[in-house]
Amino acid sequence: MKLESYWTSSAPAFVPRGAELPSQCDVAIVGGGFTGLSAALALARKGAKVVVLEAGERVAAEASGRNGGHVNNGLAVDYADVAAKVGTERARAWYHAYDEAVDTVARIVRDEAIDCDFVRRGKLKLATKPAQLEVLSRSAERLVRDGVDTDVEILDAARVRAEVESDRFAGGLLYKRSGQMHMGRFAGGLAQAAERHGALISTGTCVQRLERLGGGQAHRVHTSRGSLQAQQVLLANGAARHGSYASFGWLRRRIVPIGSFIVVTEPLGAERARALLREGRTYVTVANIHHYFRLTPDHRLVLGGRARFGVSNPASDAKSGEILRAGMVEIFPSLAGVGIDYCWGGLVDMTQDRLPHAGERDGLFYSTGYSGHGTQMSVLMGERMAAVMAGDASANPWRGREWRAIPGHLGPPWFLPAVGLYFRMKDRLA
Repeated sequence: MKLESYWTSSAPAFVPRGAELPSQCDVAIVGGGFTGLSAALALARKGAKVVVLEAGERVAAEASGRNGGHVNNGLAVDYADVAAKVGTERARAWYHAYDEAVDTVARIVRDEAIDCDFVRRGKLKLATKPAQLEVLSRSAERLVRDGVDTDVEILDAARVRAEVESDRFAGGLLYKRSGQMHMGRFAGGLAQAAERHGALISTGTCVQRLERLGGGQAHRVHTSRGSLQAQQVLLANGAARHGSYASFGWLRRRIVPIGSFIVVTEPLGAERARALLREGRTYVTVANIHHYFRLTPDHRLVLGGRARFGVSNPASDAKSGEILRAGMVEIFPSLAGVGIDYCWGGLVDMTQDRLPHAGERDGLFYSTGYSGHGTQMSVLMGERMAAVMAGDASANPWRGREWRAIPGHLGPPWFLPAVGLYFRMKDRLA
């Protein structure tokens, strides 16, 4: 069992052109994940001089390359709950932003000819209890009634059993616009596209400190490879812990980095894989401690979840792999004895409301807090923040939202074990 991401391990590594850092640029982007690379592509297309500064040795090696491979539409939280808090109009706009995010991924894949196995087969949200199915049914009714999504459909237990080789599910809610792709190959293709259009991508370049010049948007960016002056800076570094607390503490107090862990089986063979998940969709279970899974083109099962409420490291990943193996066999008894080839963990940049936050503060632009639904939203927000930085504030669907610090949270998530216990008790009592 390799303790590394299947997506990065099975994709060619993107190798930047290796130019020296310039003394100045129009836009410096902190972070070489999907947000940063998408923004770099959009800005470079407009003729801006863009530099992407990635602390790691490989682009998209953190959350963008350490996820379950889903490209899903639909909010991370129930639409009806969001509508009750912010109103139908705003909730509808946010829901449609996720539709557009999936469309944006599809467009970039097509326009830049990125070979990443992108397909749209839908997402099935699975209920393990009748009460959960009732909640999903009410959610579907509200989506249709408000004209938000008329493509959703409730599947009963028999229809779910016809496509998922498991007796655990009482039914599910089908979102038909969702997709999936190979994250490592998409990342490489996105980085190549940004470079083709003129962006400079500098890996192994940790941003250590940001120094504001005057009262505007210009900053001197101090990195492990020297400094440069940027007219604008976009923070696209998610839950990363690099750099000084003085420069990045405002974001860290508002984001909880929660570990999410994933295993990938040995190849199952085409026939066995088809019998397991006949429609080849993305799947997610309804629970606070949930599972999500899908197949790969080489007939493996990718299954992830909140196996442990902790951060990712080799020991934690290995323990999580055994927990996920047990969960996999509980869902799919036919996979008992199947080998696990890959196991890894990553950090989800979770916010209190489980919705993204993006905007400008003290002359710095930021987009983050995707809360486990970032593979598509990060790509959209890279484009949208490029438009915002060019002067179109209305391009940001998350504009104007208050974002308070999490009480008692100063960076390291010391409270995660208690959070995990709370959610496990909620699931047991549900």
